[in-house]
Amino acid sequence: MPHQLVLATRNQGKVIEFRRILDQLAPGEIDLIGLDKFPDLIDVEETGLSFQENALLKARYTTSMTGLPSISDDSGLCVDALDGAPGIHSARWAGRHGDDAANLKKLLAQLEAIPDDKRAANFTCVAALVMPDGREVVAEGLFHGRILRAPIGDQGFGYDPIFAPTGMDISSAQMSASEKDAVSHRGKSLRAIAPQVIQMLASLG
Repeated sequence: MPHQLVLATRNQGKVIEFRRILDQLAPGEIDLIGLDKFPDLIDVEETGLSFQENALLKARYTTSMTGLPSISDDSGLCVDALDGAPGIHSARWAGRHGDDAANLKKLLAQLEAIPDDKRAANFTCVAALVMPDGREVVAEGLFHGRILRAPIGDQGFGYDPIFAPTGMDISSAQMSASEKDAVSHRGKSLRAIAPQVIQMLASLG
């Protein structure tokens, strides 16, 4: 019988992406469920000063409230020309959480005068697993590339339409799900943490 694992997010894009990757790594072993199954849980305020702190905040709260193993991630876009911003503030860069169109517009305006060879950036993702017995594991993944001058593509979410992975002439919003999973920050962090997730869940019997 699959072990239940709560993904501490209401972002269905993340749920689909995490489930797809876990199914590749451990077919049929993990029943991944999102926070839509727990409507009474609040959205944890991301008060941490790093991706790791925010990921752990969300996973710890979810485990404490559900009694189930929880995995969470915090991720964002770090632009060299902006000294690593928007970073942990990526989802609310334009002021309102999750307004992708406004975030893209603001970032492109900030980089308008930056030449093409100075537009390097990376997506960073830290995944955190918290077990009911207090065990915790974290893993980081990086996805390097550059910022384009206009959005292109309709796959993915967030900043994908303006991010071109290193060595590619397309945005990550033009990549297929499997192509993106193989190289993305989220895919890397989840593959890094997955063996310990599987091992810890198996230890529950």
